[in-house]
Amino acid sequence: MFIAELEHEGFATFDLSSLRTGIMAGSPCPIETMKQVMARMHMREVTIAYGMTETSPVSFQSATTDPLDKRTTTVGRIQPHLEVKIVDYLGNTVPVGVTGELCTKGYSVMLGYWDDEVKTRESILDGWMHTGDLATIDAEGYCNIVGRLKDMVIRGGENIYPREIEEYLFTHPKIQNVQVFGVPDDKTGEELCAWIVLRQGEHASEEDIRDFCRGQIAHYKVPRYVRFVDEMPLTVTGKVQKFAMREEMVRLLNLDAKKTT
Repeated sequence: MFIAELEHEGFATFDLSSLRTGIMAGSPCPIETMKQVMARMHMREVTIAYGMTETSPVSFQSATTDPLDKRTTTVGRIQPHLEVKIVDYLGNTVPVGVTGELCTKGYSVMLGYWDDEVKTRESILDGWMHTGDLATIDAEGYCNIVGRLKDMVIRGGENIYPREIEEYLFTHPKIQNVQVFGVPDDKTGEELCAWIVLRQGEHASEEDIRDFCRGQIAHYKVPRYVRFVDEMPLTVTGKVQKFAMREEMVRLLNLDAKKTT
């Protein structure tokens, strides 16, 4: 929604000088978008909140008084009366700064999924809600959401977090919105694909995007496939549906007919 507001054709005609604060939540906010909201919409005290329906309302939130870099790159610190931990695939708590799955425990965690005991047992272990989100927590307690566990791409044995690539591509002056995800590949297991919405009136080629990445991010993180679209597939609540993008690319590239591992 913030991206759409910033790109509104009449944006310059609105007087937003009275804005001061607000909350960004629902989906990870690109750092560049956060910076633009603070500068162009005057929301210099905007905060970021993180949570999920199963752990309502939020588990983390930044404060208006937090340092600028913390408010633009993290979702803040844990809310009162809650516990969190970051665990590896074996369920062991990882050291500070190491990526793992974010788990939440406390009053906000739901009792369970309605009439679905199996899914409830899979998601809540000893009171800990496994969010499915990959995150890190620094020495000061600030949390950074790296991406979704199910969105992580394994290309040739390398673990790749799409959000890292998205954050970089958002710095491209012609890009309004971008989503990165994995598609099957018979050689590397998965390859990266980027769907891009360009700013109004702008033009770019697939090679332009790859050239922008080369030498700036690791070579294995440069998207093999680039597709320019007018809009992203969304849920009714405005969340991006990466699975729909993946299915569309599998169909367009005839990847479902290839042998994949």
